[in-house]
Amino acid sequence: MPALASYDAVIVGGGHNGLVAAAYLARAGRSVLLLERLGGTGGAAVSTRPFAGVDARLSRYSYLVSLLPDKIVRELGLRFAVRKRTVSSYTPKGDGGLLVGEGRSRESFAALTGGDAEYAAWREFYGMTARLARRVFPTLTEPLPTREALRKRIDDETAWRALFEEPVGVAIEERFSDDLVRGVVLTDALIGTFADAHDPSLVQNRCFLYHVIGGGTGDWDVPVGGMGALTDALAAAARSAGAEILTGHEATRIDTDGTRAEVSYRTDDGDGTVGAAQVLVNASPQALAALLGEEPPPPAEGAQLKVNMLLRRLPRLRDASVDPREAFAGTFHIAEGYGQLATAYQEAAAGRLPAAPPSEIYCHSLTDPSILGPGLAADGYQTLTLFGLHTPARLFAADNDAVRAELLAATLAQLDAHLAEPIADCLAVDEDGRPCVEAKTPLDLERELRLPGGHIFHRDLSFPYAEAGGGRWGVGTAHANVLLCGAGAVRGGGVSGVPGHNAAMAALGG
Repeated sequence: MPALASYDAVIVGGGHNGLVAAAYLARAGRSVLLLERLGGTGGAAVSTRPFAGVDARLSRYSYLVSLLPDKIVRELGLRFAVRKRTVSSYTPKGDGGLLVGEGRSRESFAALTGGDAEYAAWREFYGMTARLARRVFPTLTEPLPTREALRKRIDDETAWRALFEEPVGVAIEERFSDDLVRGVVLTDALIGTFADAHDPSLVQNRCFLYHVIGGGTGDWDVPVGGMGALTDALAAAARSAGAEILTGHEATRIDTDGTRAEVSYRTDDGDGTVGAAQVLVNASPQALAALLGEEPPPPAEGAQLKVNMLLRRLPRLRDASVDPREAFAGTFHIAEGYGQLATAYQEAAAGRLPAAPPSEIYCHSLTDPSILGPGLAADGYQTLTLFGLHTPARLFAADNDAVRAELLAATLAQLDAHLAEPIADCLAVDEDGRPCVEAKTPLDLERELRLPGGHIFHRDLSFPYAEAGGGRWGVGTAHANVLLCGAGAVRGGGVSGVPGHNAAMAALGG
């Protein structure tokens, strides 16, 4: 019988975190095998041409980059860049709206609220989060601090109370008076998280924290060439360092005694097994439990609608004071007033689709036209990606296709309410004459990417300090030689590479 092939490390899953781990371990001289179920690497961080016969390469699932440390890009020698958006956000209201960025924020706040108080509160609040970001973000690639050590490092009791101890709704309501402004602030607490502003679990605070600390600035940037440019660069870095990457190989079981492990897998050509000193799992905690034959953790549930569109041109706005190229250059908020968000949450929690579905829209091609083919760019085509909130997986269980269609229609109707022409009139068509629009529910994401319940973070985010379990780096499991390097690790979530980096550091004995 032939000897079992064996590696220093086997990595299960070729999403961006698995690729980061593979690159670090291979660069450290470890023999590394990465097994990926799908036909290509990248997981949720991929670019694709979703519309038949149309030369537009969209970031299909994950859209923007904030949490990826420059340290990882630099240390792995990645040929990858991001571009900053010229506008932070635009939020329509009636025939006007709030534009943040391009030196027009003060004027826009004054027009909306009738004075400077709300703008002053905005600057003070985000000045506080910026100071916190500069202190917290570097800790994400360091061993986990204790709660008290992180509190001491932040050295701002007002910020600590606002983000770590009280529901973020308290801080928002203390500082802001305008409903629309409050809603814009709250959205960062709800991207990928189904919660109310005053949820006592503080899950919304954890989501808010990760949205404002990225890069030490809180900026959310556009990946040049689309999200696939990052994962292509990571795969190239891993391979050039000596890692072996096998796609079309689905891991089916992990057996370990805490010192040595065997990983079983299946392919179209049959089954196999490889040995490993260490196994790093770039999958959800539920998938990890299944591989180990253990009791799974509580189920997770995603709560978002993801929509990709290609337009022949940007639509005209009811707000004639703002150029559509400004409004769509940042985050275009729809039905995201504070009261609207609360109502949408209550409706969804009661088992109904929100009557006014909240969402936000990004036009990446305004910042990075390279994702469009030359002909499309010359003709003024643009991409739109939409992220809808407060649509938990449970709402789609009875009939995913029908509910998806109903929700998409209602979401686009909310957008149309702020346009001078229907968005449908601006949609491009594919080679078969079908409108270029693609929508994904949490159940679609679970089926396509194996995100549990469609949860984009694999499970609720954690605060970035040490709690029970997880070990020194927040990636440990009950088995000494099995590490979790996916979004479900402590300090996971988002396109960051942080869990991959931290699992590699733990594997290397850091």
